[in-house]
Amino acid sequence: MKQVLAGSAYGNMIEWFDYASYGYLATIIATVFFAPGNETAALLNTFAVFALSFLIRPIGGMVWGHYGDRIGRKKILILTMCMMSLSTFAIGLIPSYESIGILAPILLLVCRIVQGFSASGEYAGASLMIAEHAPKKKRGLLVSMVPASTAAGMLLGAVVTSILQFSLTAEALASWGWRIPFLLSLPLGAIGLVIRLKMEDSPVFNEMNEDESSEKQLGMLEGIKKYKGKILIALGVICLNAVGFYIILSYMPTYLTTVLKFDSLQSTLITIFTLFTYVVMLPIVGKITDRFGRKPVLMTACILFILFTYPIFMLMSMGGAFTIISMILLGAILACNDGVLATFLSEMFPTEVRYSGFGVSFNAGNAVFGGTAPYVATFLVAASGNDFAPAFYLMAGALIALFSLLKTKETVNISLNNVKQKKRKSVVSKQSKYTKYKESVIGDR
Repeated sequence: MKQVLAGSAYGNMIEWFDYASYGYLATIIATVFFAPGNETAALLNTFAVFALSFLIRPIGGMVWGHYGDRIGRKKILILTMCMMSLSTFAIGLIPSYESIGILAPILLLVCRIVQGFSASGEYAGASLMIAEHAPKKKRGLLVSMVPASTAAGMLLGAVVTSILQFSLTAEALASWGWRIPFLLSLPLGAIGLVIRLKMEDSPVFNEMNEDESSEKQLGMLEGIKKYKGKILIALGVICLNAVGFYIILSYMPTYLTTVLKFDSLQSTLITIFTLFTYVVMLPIVGKITDRFGRKPVLMTACILFILFTYPIFMLMSMGGAFTIISMILLGAILACNDGVLATFLSEMFPTEVRYSGFGVSFNAGNAVFGGTAPYVATFLVAASGNDFAPAFYLMAGALIALFSLLKTKETVNISLNNVKQKKRKSVVSKQSKYTKYKESVIGDR
């Protein structure tokens, strides 16, 4: 279990350090890779590249999910680690718009698409590796290490960015300093790769692979068609995570700088407080769900966002300690959702389509609602003139998630083999040759 936690959590942390660096350096990337003259247009173009990279994620979710359900979770996690590290490293090498013109944003988009394709298999794969190894009474706590490691990666990105902003002049940061986090991805990724190579694959997957009665040959499209109802419900549940995660933990440094007029270093430091609160809260929430269930906690998070997001944004605009308190509150409420979501999704689908179901729903939700969140938030502020407009987007995401949750069942303490076991029992009752298998294996469980 320790080996699985280390491989899944560390690798996930490094992947999201790579992925998040783009968001924290968005205002600088806008000046480096796009034509000068219109700062708002350059920033919108930067977030457009951010959003476009998410369009590949549903496709990546299907591809990684398909092969993850057939060749195993471990191999996919190794591949995603390699792709993310190399594509992030490549961003650090791209010349500026001033040097190569329009080719600069094109190369940036290509690298971001590869990053998006890699990320589409990472979160689901890491969650499933832990969930399928973990004892069911501690599954919520242990799987919460995945969103915690995601936030830790973003926290690392925020810390590195803060150090660069504090120690370098604005000219040096815009010239070469912004490249450092991207170039660091190669050595950090190599460490993650070594750790993942030592992991053992999921015992639940291995059992399914050896079981002649399972649906392991079910095609990807057939699996999606068969479980499309669950996938659509999961997509709605994911809406809050997608909007909340990318607005609160990725877009907010830009919001604080461009809308509330904090300087870049202040904005990043405030985000660090938010991320720290979020990381600390996640395992606490995971442990609570092991005792009280997944649905009550998820629904509580939705209600809190609906009721308190706008007042929190108003409090944030007052500046000083009020801004810090506001960001900490947003991080804590988001943790109530994210600390249980990965476990909930892991428990929604049977083993033979678990990676596909999780991957497709999670990545489609992030493509539709998450990748567009910084762009939509920036556009809403500019179009409406209301500095608190992003709050309405968060509230809408919470409302969609709440209605979707009403259509789900509680999954706490469910066996991740439960669907397969029912299938086995049906086969045993019809074919006498499986009687001994039923008594010796299923009976023991």
